[in-house]
Amino acid sequence: MFQSFEVTSTPQFGRDRVAALRDSFDALGIDAFLVPRADEFNGEYVPACSERLSWLTGFTGSAGVALVTRSAAIVFVDGRYVTQLAEQVDNSVFIGGDLVNEPPHVWLAKNGSKGLRLGIDPWLHSGAEVRRLEKALAEIGGSLVVLPHNPLDKLWSDRPQEPLGQVTIQNVAQAGVLATDKIATIAADLAKKNVKAVLIADPSSVAWIFNIRGADVPHTPHPLARAILYADGKADLFLDKRKTGIEAEAYLAQMCLQLPPSELEKKLSAVATDGGRVLVDPDLTSYALAQIIRKAGGEVVEGNDPAKLSRAVKNNVEINGSAAAHLQDGAAMVEFLYWLSQIKPGTVTEIEVAQKLEAARARLGQSMQNPLKDISFDTISGAGEHAAIMHYRVTTETNRKLEAGELFLIDSGAQYINGTTDITRTVGIGSVTEDHKRFFTLVLKGMIQISTARFPKGTRGCDLDPLARIALWRAGADFAHGTGHGVGSYLSVHEGPQRIARLSTQELLPGMILSNEPGYYRPGAFGIRIENLIYVREAEAIEGGDMPMLGFETLTFCPIDRNLVIAELLTHDELHWFNSYHERTREALMPLIHDHDVKAWLENATLPLEY
Repeated sequence: MFQSFEVTSTPQFGRDRVAALRDSFDALGIDAFLVPRADEFNGEYVPACSERLSWLTGFTGSAGVALVTRSAAIVFVDGRYVTQLAEQVDNSVFIGGDLVNEPPHVWLAKNGSKGLRLGIDPWLHSGAEVRRLEKALAEIGGSLVVLPHNPLDKLWSDRPQEPLGQVTIQNVAQAGVLATDKIATIAADLAKKNVKAVLIADPSSVAWIFNIRGADVPHTPHPLARAILYADGKADLFLDKRKTGIEAEAYLAQMCLQLPPSELEKKLSAVATDGGRVLVDPDLTSYALAQIIRKAGGEVVEGNDPAKLSRAVKNNVEINGSAAAHLQDGAAMVEFLYWLSQIKPGTVTEIEVAQKLEAARARLGQSMQNPLKDISFDTISGAGEHAAIMHYRVTTETNRKLEAGELFLIDSGAQYINGTTDITRTVGIGSVTEDHKRFFTLVLKGMIQISTARFPKGTRGCDLDPLARIALWRAGADFAHGTGHGVGSYLSVHEGPQRIARLSTQELLPGMILSNEPGYYRPGAFGIRIENLIYVREAEAIEGGDMPMLGFETLTFCPIDRNLVIAELLTHDELHWFNSYHERTREALMPLIHDHDVKAWLENATLPLEY
């Protein structure tokens, strides 16, 4: 099994660890310290040795930051994690903060004590973050103190070792473009910009550029590595050789010089000597690395990671691979949903359900000779009130049975060599209330509006986000997360820069894969989310239209619980989409299913709805 389940969700150590951190303040010359969720590679998923936020606070969500001052300890999270935070941290020690509307730099400008000295680990914060913090501190006469070491690392006596996951080659049959061609394209762009080199600090970009994958962090198959690419076409890859076997080393030797990570500072300084201009993405690169360039006399040229947009816009091989992976994944989901439909209420737990789905994916992977490499994130398996916790992570302490008359939400995904999947289905356990069905249908309406959207070139994610919410807004409701996030190609399940969200200004381009996942959450009662993956494509011509349009093509095929839909709340077009989607799902998945009972269930689950 790829997912482990925590034995407890409520820490007992917060007070002692915060006190020990505060005891180090005087020696460090600081009054406060920031503890982000991110690691030295600015990743969403981090190795065990970098789980500093969890170690200090007990909070295990994928986004957050703690600010510990001499008198307060605040954990800032976004709307997805408000309930989870309250359940996981010691509320007598920590209070919650708003990561979106009042992140640490805003909080400090409003509430920080005059002259406050804020300590940071420069490897855990980007240059953009540091500028925001410096500006906020200036407003209160404070200062930023760049520390030579992270004080938590000295306190964390049983800190795990750094990972040494083995590197594999992502063949061109899955990648679609040779790594040498990617490097040449980036080099040509560097020459045009008159910069000597670019520092690639994002491990997912490193993996994409060199067509390699790794196993250093949970659920995201990239190696923790950095690279320097030069305008003359050369490349240095800073990757521990203990992670690469003979085959991977021979492959990499054709396109780059593989060096130990300890050589990065030396190489970066050499590039920067005599005013060397180095391109750096300020949102993805740690402040410490940018400072190395400056101290060596180089010029930091801020700009986007040259791989970020290129890997977001999938080529045809990647799109086709993702489509194939989703069909396989859909067949596994159908097998799982059939099993779920047969259980008696009150007989299985949230953990058992998550394990059953993972087993179905593993079994289908073996039979189709496309093995399940990993899950793409920890499965969200929430029954009843737990489904209202947007990113609920079941533990042995919170684990409960699925009972009659409630909704069950399962948000899960898989990593296959040809694609990354992410799907959410909400199902009724026995008979549920009309209120459940009403809100399920409102969420469905929003999901259909995104699925069927047509939009001109230049449209951004923020322009489409309201489409998913209008039905809920009219009912006086909303959901506190984005409508969709970008998804990688056998890489991170959360990939930028593409998103469908209120603050997303990235233009949506053909080939971008995104999730489509509106929801509704009533704390303490129930939660609903329906999610498919989609990709941007050129849309068919609209009769009488003035310009070409873009639209979305659905990648995910899996029945949506028709028993939860109030057909009368759907427009004619929405009902047509729903029935057409189920017809396509049945046609696509039936050939992959061999069990007679499962086939019969799929047939019934995809019958058309009528007014």
